[in-house]
Amino acid sequence: MEKVIEAALAKAERARKKKNSAETAVPGTAVAYLRVSTKEQRISGAGIGAQRAAIEAAAEREGWTITAWHSDEGISGGKGPAERPGLAAALADITSGRAERMIVHKVDRLSRKFSDSVMLMEAAITEGWPLYVVAQSASTHDQHGRFLLRLFANLAEDERDTIRQRTRDALAVKKAQGVRLGRPSVLSDEVVTRIVLAHRGGAGYARIANDLNRAQVPTARGGKIWHPSTVRSVLAGQDAARISRELSEAGGQ
Repeated sequence: MEKVIEAALAKAERARKKKNSAETAVPGTAVAYLRVSTKEQRISGAGIGAQRAAIEAAAEREGWTITAWHSDEGISGGKGPAERPGLAAALADITSGRAERMIVHKVDRLSRKFSDSVMLMEAAITEGWPLYVVAQSASTHDQHGRFLLRLFANLAEDERDTIRQRTRDALAVKKAQGVRLGRPSVLSDEVVTRIVLAHRGGAGYARIANDLNRAQVPTARGGKIWHPSTVRSVLAGQDAARISRELSEAGGQ
């Protein structure tokens, strides 16, 4: 019990120190956080510019001075705070007293995981610094704002799950249609056909691998050694499925 109490007191002391740091920040200062999830957005700048413009407009309207900009570009919103250096830097600015509040464009820029968003909101409330979200004109500083932000955090996670399911469904349809998924094969149809015919003839993975090694047939990546697992991967691929279909339709063995 004593250890539990000590841990609780230590946690409260850390929160008090962080809160004091936030309170010593210059009034009206803010740190801005931006995020885009894809490499294409990072290279093109799509999304970052719009977020920055919205944050600048909100800061001007509220009379806040942005002291630093931090971003995570090409990083998924499903990644935890510890995996995002830009977010970590923004939080460091807050807890060290270099800014009074944090501004983000939308809740889903903060995170697409409900638990992570709420954890960051709770940290803001406990440590005494407002987290302001431009799209909802809401802040953790008041009860109504906290309600709105938790609601939109839930919606952000639901949207993430919906996108994932749509992607899985679309990939399943493409696979059923025979569309190649993933990295293109560099094995010739001749080699794949040889493997398919050998397997149809009763040869196991190890025997096929040994035959290919004796014939010095290079692997898909240019290697010299075939393993049973390599043969199994070829037989599980779409090229093998296509060739098997063609052989069956042609009455092949």
